[in-house]
Amino acid sequence: MNVSIKPGERHGRVKIPASKSQAHRLLICAALGETETLIECDGLSADIRSTAQCLNALGAEIVPIWDDLALLVRPIGKAPQGLCHLPCGESGSTLRFLLPVCGALGADAVFHMEGRLPQRPLSPLDAQLRKHGMELRREGELLHCSGKLEAGDYELPGNVSSQYISGLLLALPLVEGDSSLKVTGSIESAAYITMTEDALRLSSLAFTKENSSYSIPGSQRSRLPRTLQVEGDFSNAAFFLCMGALSPEGIEVTGLDPASHQGDRAVVDILRSFGAEIEELKGGYFVRRSRLRGLTIDAKPIPDLIPVLSVVAALAEGETRIVNAGRLRLKESDRLSSTAALIRTLGGEAEELEEGLVIRGMARLSGGSVDSWGDHRIAMAAATAACGCTGTVELSGAQAVNKSYPRFWDDFNDLQEGSI
Repeated sequence: MNVSIKPGERHGRVKIPASKSQAHRLLICAALGETETLIECDGLSADIRSTAQCLNALGAEIVPIWDDLALLVRPIGKAPQGLCHLPCGESGSTLRFLLPVCGALGADAVFHMEGRLPQRPLSPLDAQLRKHGMELRREGELLHCSGKLEAGDYELPGNVSSQYISGLLLALPLVEGDSSLKVTGSIESAAYITMTEDALRLSSLAFTKENSSYSIPGSQRSRLPRTLQVEGDFSNAAFFLCMGALSPEGIEVTGLDPASHQGDRAVVDILRSFGAEIEELKGGYFVRRSRLRGLTIDAKPIPDLIPVLSVVAALAEGETRIVNAGRLRLKESDRLSSTAALIRTLGGEAEELEEGLVIRGMARLSGGSVDSWGDHRIAMAAATAACGCTGTVELSGAQAVNKSYPRFWDDFNDLQEGSI
């Protein structure tokens, strides 16, 4: 799908859909639980649907209701029989969370991967799973797994992927016997692990944590409240918050919990550091442009924010440096390359480094024809960039937003157009 985005700032109000990060975790806990759970989830993205479809294939019954504003989850009863086909699409969270869950269930399963997901790493999680009873086999875009995950002592480095750690934390309570999980070294994206811990506590699953080591009793079933609501998504809110930082009249972004443990809540503080004017509201923020100045941004804890923050940097005074961003090369696109290409194509200055970017800001971008690279965050960053352009932005591959934010273009078009 191609879209033509008019140049100029936007203003108005937007309500952000449900956090897919929290939805993944709550769906898995509900499917591994004892009783039926109703999860209110405003906005079912492709990634959330992938997790629901995979859990259904494993024996749960997850049904969208209320015009897709909620999911009714009936948990997995007995261990799945026969070969289970799990359509995880391009969702790295779905794959990395459910791979150890399949082992905990003793499922014979094959994950069907799409896009760049087959190229994204699974090591050293795969080695830990093999060490504890599972068999894994890759065939192109298929990943076969079998065997029963065993209790024991697990160890993972913290600087590769928080999703590996979250996957084991979600699976090990179900395993027969007690386990430990030791996380070594520095921890990247620690806030996402905190979100998993929150989901376990909400599910009444027992575990203890000392420093970076977990003790996890086995043979537990989760017990979520009968009804719960997924909070708004800061990763998706970031695009409208950044649009507000480019708008003299500002944008009100609602549906958010300022006390959330989502790591991408950091976008608020980073925009303040750029110089944006931000007012915290009940359930959201109002963001307006002020004098923006470049800064240094550590991408390690917030990799998903880098494309849109780079757009803000391209429209701020001076130089911005993005550091510790090597992991961005393994996302839906090589996001260092695609982000730099987006900015340069629209008339900005961006230098691509091995593990980062150097962006030199200017008053306005020019506009032009850009591609999403099949990456939802690049597509939404292009819409943000149009708010600082003097000419139209022609975007191809705009449907990539369906991965995380299917109604993005409707919400964007509902904003008021301002001057160039």
